[in-house]
Amino acid sequence: MFQRFFGFVYLSAVSQLVNLTGTQAECPVQLNPQRAVVRYGGSVAVNCSSSVPHKGMGWEASEGAVPMTGDSLITWRVSNLIEWDIEPFCYINHEKQCQVELPVTIYKTPDSVSISIVNHRGPMIEGKQYELQCDVHDVAPVQNLTVKWYKGQTLLNQTTFIDASKTPVNETTTLLIRPDRADDGAQYRCEAELELGAEGPQPPPKETSGRLNVELNYKPKHLNSTETIIKNDEVTLNCTVKANPAPMYTWHSEHLKEEISFSVLQASTVLLSPGNYTCTATNSLGSDSKVFIIKSTGGL
Repeated sequence: MFQRFFGFVYLSAVSQLVNLTGTQAECPVQLNPQRAVVRYGGSVAVNCSSSVPHKGMGWEASEGAVPMTGDSLITWRVSNLIEWDIEPFCYINHEKQCQVELPVTIYKTPDSVSISIVNHRGPMIEGKQYELQCDVHDVAPVQNLTVKWYKGQTLLNQTTFIDASKTPVNETTTLLIRPDRADDGAQYRCEAELELGAEGPQPPPKETSGRLNVELNYKPKHLNSTETIIKNDEVTLNCTVKANPAPMYTWHSEHLKEEISFSVLQASTVLLSPGNYTCTATNSLGSDSKVFIIKSTGGL
């Protein structure tokens, strides 16, 4: 009983396999190429051929249909393809009529790609979070779209889409950034790329936004809070520090008899005796101090 049941299951499986392969074999036509990728408004030509005797074959399509003919090579051809959901198929009357559909992807590059900062104007502040927005206008098909974010030449992030729409759409993506002082003057951009597979144009078509230049405001910050210098005739105390807006400088020391607003003190212009000199750099975002310690050559 088990052997008969097992044999029935095995024969059924073989029968289904034969039916599946038979279904493919029952439609003996070949498409070249097997998939068409066409720019909107562009031209397309796909051959359908057969090597078996038949009673007629043709192309069925809303544009470029080919009436049934006794030829063994027929071409679906459209010079200005603008129907987004076209579904052509090649059919043949062999032992019975069958057909093979041609997958068609019609693509359109964006009319424009733009980048902006959401709800912000003017310089950014170091350490704060900002949202960049990339707007891609009138692109298709969106499921083949990848939006890439760059800072300079560095790829930061990329976004893909699952919308199955075949017609052009507008898409928006965002990127959160928290710039530091090294980003002052950095350039951000976004890029819309259509990945259309091996049958599509190579390299993949892409459109790039303009460059968003980052102007960053940040407070003064010295690399070191103290610096020790051995006194000689060429002593120089350099308090210069990067900051935006540019900082103002003040000096404090028991050895200084007047207010000084320069970033650099030189022994040739100011009497610099051994001791401590504190320089403070200040702008609208904050201040930072540095202590210069001048020691005599004898270490006293």
